[in-house]
Order: sequence, then C-alpha cells, then structure tokens
Amino acid sequence: MTLTRNRPVVLLSLGHACVDVYQGTVAALVPYFVAERAYGYAAASGVVLAASLLSSLVQPLFGALTDRWALPWLLPLSTLTAGAGVALGGLAGSYPLTLAAVAAGGAGVAAYHPEAARAAREAARGSHTAMGWFSLGGNVGFALAPPLVWAVVGGGGLGASWLLVLPAVAGAVLCAAAVRSAGAVRAAGGRTAVPEATDDWPSFLRLTGAVVCRSVVFVGLSTFVSLYVRERVGGGGAAGTAALFVLYLGGAVGTVAGGRLADRYGRLKVVRRSYVLTVLAVAGVVLVPGPAVYLCVALTSAGLYVPFSLHITLGQDYLPRRVGTASGVTLGLAVSVGGLAAPALGALADATSLRAALLPLVALPAVGRLLLCGLREPAVPPASPAVVSPPAPDADVR
Repeated sequence: MTLTRNRPVVLLSLGHACVDVYQGTVAALVPYFVAERAYGYAAASGVVLAASLLSSLVQPLFGALTDRWALPWLLPLSTLTAGAGVALGGLAGSYPLTLAAVAAGGAGVAAYHPEAARAAREAARGSHTAMGWFSLGGNVGFALAPPLVWAVVGGGGLGASWLLVLPAVAGAVLCAAAVRSAGAVRAAGGRTAVPEATDDWPSFLRLTGAVVCRSVVFVGLSTFVSLYVRERVGGGGAAGTAALFVLYLGGAVGTVAGGRLADRYGRLKVVRRSYVLTVLAVAGVVLVPGPAVYLCVALTSAGLYVPFSLHITLGQDYLPRRVGTASGVTLGLAVSVGGLAAPALGALADATSLRAALLPLVALPAVGRLLLCGLREPAVPPASPAVVSPPAPDADVR
C-alpha cells in the first residue's frame, strides 16, 4: 500500500487512541473516587457500570445504522461526546450526576466504534496487520489513560478533571482528517463491492460469547488491579497506576503481534492459544505473591490483547453483509458489556476481599476457549476489481 492509502489507517488509529483514552480513564478514576468521595468498592464499580451500560445498549443500534449508511460525521462528534462526558463525571458533585455524565461518555464511545471499524476495514483492504494497527490505536489510548489521570487528577484532584477533555478535541480533528483522506482514496480507487457471501450467525454468536468472557476479565482487572496491587506490594498510588499502565501498555504490543502472528499461523489458532495463556496469567495475578505480580499482569495483557483485532476481523467475516453490526459487537458491545459484571465483583470485594472477587476471573478465559472449539475460519468473499485481494484464508480449523 502506498503512503496515500496508508494515511486513513494511520489517522483512524490516532483518532482511536484519543477515543479509547475515555474507556481507560473511567477505571483509572476509581481510586480517586474512593479516596476523595469515600465510595465503596460497589459504588465505585457502579461508575464503571454506568459507562458500560448505556454503551452496551446503544452499540448494536449504531452498528445497524452504519450497515445501512456511511456516517463519517459520527467520528468527530462521538469523540467530543466521550471526552465531555468523562470530564464532567470528575466534576459532578453528586453520585447520580457522575453516573449520568460517564454514561453520556460511554454513549460517545459506542457511537464511534462501529463506523470507525467499518472505515478502518475498508481502508485496510483485507490486511490483518493494518487492522492490528487500527486496534493498536485504541490500546495505546487505554495505556495512556492511567498516567493521564495521574498527571491531571493526582496533582489537581477531581476538580482538575476538565482537562481530560483535551484528547477529545485532538481526536475530533484527527477523525475529520481521516474522513477526508478516506474519501480521497475511495475516489481514486473505487468503492468496495458488497460481498456476495452469506452471514454465519451461529459462528458469530459463539465468537461473541468468547469475547464477552474476555471482556469481563479485562474490565474486572481494569477496575480493581490498581487497588489490588497496592494491597499486595505497597507503594501507594504509584504502584497501582504502574500495574494498570502495564495492563494497558502490554495490550498495545499484543495487538500488533496478534496481526502478525495471524498472518503467519492463522487467526483461530492464535486466538485459541491466547485464551489458554490468559487462564494461566490471570491465575498468576491473583495467586503469585510479591512484585512478580507485575510480570503476571504483563502476560495477562498479552493474552487478552493478542486476539483483539482478530476478534474484529473474524466477526466481520462471519457477518460479511453486516460489517457495522459485527464491528459494533466485537469492538464495542462485547468490550463494554464486561462493565456489567463490575458491580457484582465490587459487591463481592466489599463482602470478602479483592482477592476473592478476582478469583472467578481465572475461569472465564477457559469458558471462552471452550466456545471457540469447532469454529472454522470464515470464507472470505472475493474482492472487487478495485480492491486488493486479501491474504489466503487460514488453514487451521480445529
């Protein structure tokens, strides 16, 4: 691909980073809600739920809309909505207002992902690696959230949260530029033809079940790993922020590695082995004593993120006629739905301990691996003459 053809993917990746900062900041704000507003674990995880619940409910709607119409204007608008919601959540004086603000931010995140994933898939033109770079942008945003919150809120308190809107302003500019660049490439190379293949709903639903298992593990750790590591190793807020940063940063590396590994070994083989790694790594986070917990967090991050972009492309190929819906579910709904389990984990932590609350997370990747058994690599429909042919389908069908 030429530099001109790469430009939309690069811009979309950067915009993705600016949006997914706001998925990471909600979890990163939890220790400050506990410290400044005396929220219990259940109340603090309720904030995570608020950000996830509305996002989960409206995500399929936005996916269906993008299947019918291209909605490029949603990208900058949704970015600004996500940033404003999270920033106001830190400033709100009451618990209900905090919930309402972060819920609005979650809706902004929900509106962004289906259209962005559809646009990125079109710009990537069949490349798993290019989609990996797009997903990397979101993971970089997650990784930057803890140090961003620490720099802004750690120094100025929750009253400084208005500064958190700044990445959204930058993201809106990048998204607008990506829309213009993608339009220029499309005009030069022609539109992608609608595929003739049929949708494979049973396989898609099984994939979605696996991604939901992954989501609960990820959101549960995102919400509580900072507090848990502070309990385990001491070191105050810096130790907890470092653990959350490792969880997110390792994902940035894992996402790029996932695309490259899939091009070499096949998507399903890589996804299945990643779920096995996640079982062992999460057990290490919960059970291994001392500073070694950081290594286990890093391995957990790799296990959770190596299959991240592969979930998206597999879902799109299982539903080739509903790419927006597939993107909204695998990139949005199945990620945010993990937040629905956060209050249950918080209530269990209040009743017992954080360690006891995190123990159930060890079993979920194993359930996800079982759901992946028997799935076959989806048939990729022939590309139109104007589109570069995608790589040959992976051979692994176990």
